[in-house]
Amino acid sequence: MKPVKDVKLWPGMKISDLLDQLEDSGGFAAKYLGAAARILKAMLKDGECVRFLSFVAAPIATGLRGVLAEVVKRGLFDAIITTCGSLDHDIARALSNYYNGDFWLDDAELREKGYHRLGSVLVPLESYGPAIERFMQELLEEAYGEGVRELGSCEVADLIGRRLQDENSVFRWASARGVKVFVPGIMDGAVGTQLWLFQQKHRDFKLNLFRDAEKLAEIVFRAKRTGALMIGGGISKHHTLWWNQFKDGLDYAVYVTTACEYDGSLSGARVSEAVSWMKVKPDAMKVTVYGDATIVVPLLVAGALEADQ
Repeated sequence: MKPVKDVKLWPGMKISDLLDQLEDSGGFAAKYLGAAARILKAMLKDGECVRFLSFVAAPIATGLRGVLAEVVKRGLFDAIITTCGSLDHDIARALSNYYNGDFWLDDAELREKGYHRLGSVLVPLESYGPAIERFMQELLEEAYGEGVRELGSCEVADLIGRRLQDENSVFRWASARGVKVFVPGIMDGAVGTQLWLFQQKHRDFKLNLFRDAEKLAEIVFRAKRTGALMIGGGISKHHTLWWNQFKDGLDYAVYVTTACEYDGSLSGARVSEAVSWMKVKPDAMKVTVYGDATIVVPLLVAGALEADQ
């Protein structure tokens, strides 16, 4: 039994000082945020741990993109597992701007004016589909001209990252730092559609996801320990867990989610459920944090960076 401790604030305090107090504060989601900060710091300090970062696409449409780019730039993670939409948004934002909007805007009116709405973010139509099409077709034609006939999703992501010049691009820094990016659902988005359209013109061009499996196997089976920060759910979260079951599960696991477990979904499943599937070890340092990733993750990363100074 630990007594509930009041959180203390003082002028000039660090974010890490605040996070360090939350686990003993007794409530409510803050308790788990404090635990996540402790686990993330331990994972980042473990020199024998291979670290995975998984995230869904929506955060890349927001300012959280800059936070994720920073952790990749600093070499805090060794592999990324994400969705096709993350590639889409990273390309689109590297080429033009997204804009602040509101959840309660009139979507029919936005459609007439040429905007997509992603939550409280406005995406100009011309900044998305047409821009990604031009970017991808030029990239693929160039690679094809150099003799490329087959790619895994990690190689597609690397080609994209090498071509992007935006300092806030997650995949630019992944390419620059040699961080492997895996996109198991790569056909589910604008980049995937452009791969298919390119293949209509060049029938000998192939997408081979077995190449990803070979690289993931090398990463997982050679690791002494593994850990993961998983933002959101869906295929990126599951693929991270799935591959780590082959070494009896993750040694460190931090979930950040807003999904509910009571519909049986993978997105809502707590980290404890993954123990039964051997995707997370029973004695792993693990926690599920319920909260908006655009709030939770910047706090976690800022605290970890302060602790590392």
